Amino acid sequence: MAAAITGVVGVSCPSKLSQTAVGHRQKRCASVIRMTLVEEKKKTYTLKKSEEAFNAAKELMPGGVNSPVRAFKSVGGQPIVMDSVKGSRMWDIDGNEYIDYVGSWGPAIIGHADDEYSYEIHAVDILQVLAALAETMKKGTSFGAPCLLENVLAEMVISAVPSIEMVRFVNSGTEACMGVLRLARAYTGREKIIKFEGCYHGHADPFLVKAGSGVATLGLPDSPGVPKAATFETLTSPYNDISTVERLFEANKGELAAVILEPVVGNAGFIPPKPDFLNALRKITKDNDTLLIFDEVMTGFRLSYGGAQEYFGITPDLTTLGKIIGGGLPVGAYGGRREIMEMVAPAGPMYQAGTLSGNPLAMTAGIHTLKRLKEPGTYEYLNKITGELIQGILDAGKKAGHAISGGYINGMFGFFFHDGPVYNFEDAKKSDTAKFAKFYRGMLEEGVYLAPSQFEAGFTSLAHTPEDIQQTIAAAEKVFKTL
Repeated sequence: MAAAITGVVGVSCPSKLSQTAVGHRQKRCASVIRMTLVEEKKKTYTLKKSEEAFNAAKELMPGGVNSPVRAFKSVGGQPIVMDSVKGSRMWDIDGNEYIDYVGSWGPAIIGHADDEYSYEIHAVDILQVLAALAETMKKGTSFGAPCLLENVLAEMVISAVPSIEMVRFVNSGTEACMGVLRLARAYTGREKIIKFEGCYHGHADPFLVKAGSGVATLGLPDSPGVPKAATFETLTSPYNDISTVERLFEANKGELAAVILEPVVGNAGFIPPKPDFLNALRKITKDNDTLLIFDEVMTGFRLSYGGAQEYFGITPDLTTLGKIIGGGLPVGAYGGRREIMEMVAPAGPMYQAGTLSGNPLAMTAGIHTLKRLKEPGTYEYLNKITGELIQGILDAGKKAGHAISGGYINGMFGFFFHDGPVYNFEDAKKSDTAKFAKFYRGMLEEGVYLAPSQFEAGFTSLAHTPEDIQQTIAAAEKVFKTL
């Protein structure tokens, strides 16, 4: 298992990757879109146009953004307005170029704006995503009726994800989690759920609950506008703390519909499970006829082709997906055992619907993204470059005298300005967030775009090259010396 939280990360990779398009993609990206350090140093870093655009946006949209973290509140400085993306790179409206480790918050696992090539492998035609979208658009952008593409992507998801026998497509991860929670309650006839501090399941009312014993007892909402009644049945536990889960089960016997969690936390920084934590959750939920739900909106098709559940060998009852299965277009999904999913209308009485669900463009992008991920060598390559990246950052930080820890699994990583270990959100909150903010802004000036929060995971893609990784480590070494 290629995950570490102590600051010393080990990785075992094959010495030679499979001779596939992964190698071709690596060479092509390096030659076409790489900008050298020398070239970057010639440019003066400015965000003048971004500042003007953001000031205008603040008069038009709350906080100037349509998703809060984009406003850079936790790192300070000027939010960046992007203009274009390609491969592993992003360009802002001032013309600055960045190596991107956000990847649209996870979907861009094969790289941005894929139009690399089209070829046939194992008798399966794999189109460029942009080319496939162009062909689909000729037929229309929305049907509001069944389309064959829904069948194709559904079959791919069911084949890949161990827990899923039937799937329902929706339009976002938040919508997927709303649907799966309603389904769990409908199937079990119970209302209470357990969620974990630091695990994010979208902005639906029942999930906006802070952790902590007082809040868990009172069911206080984490946002104004959320009624207490909406969160009263939501119980919370620290992540990686099975003893608290056991106490919650004991105090609420026969009342728990589900336990829901990110199998690897990505919204409190990168925090993997302790050994046997997921096994213990699987056992206690089975013993109490409670459903286990993995929110794999972030980890699905990123930690492995079958997601975290395949990677760890733990099969939940229900799963939510998003991000990668839409190839960068708005999408979400929830699925699980057939007997549970047949509760969903029109097969069963639990109602959920959506005008744009199963949108042909999202289905198309998802289909060709998943085809690409199924190529031999894909996850080995992600494991290799991500391991080199996080090891390089940790080594550079420690060499410069900073407290730092971190880890990774294949295409997902994170680090904390904290000695570690980090097992839950309370541990993560001990990080030096002021130092992270300075580091973040320094990395921007060096042409590296990380998630603008100490408490968000980072992502690599198949478009990232070894040169990208070395350039990022060199930038980190330089910035660490200034902190």
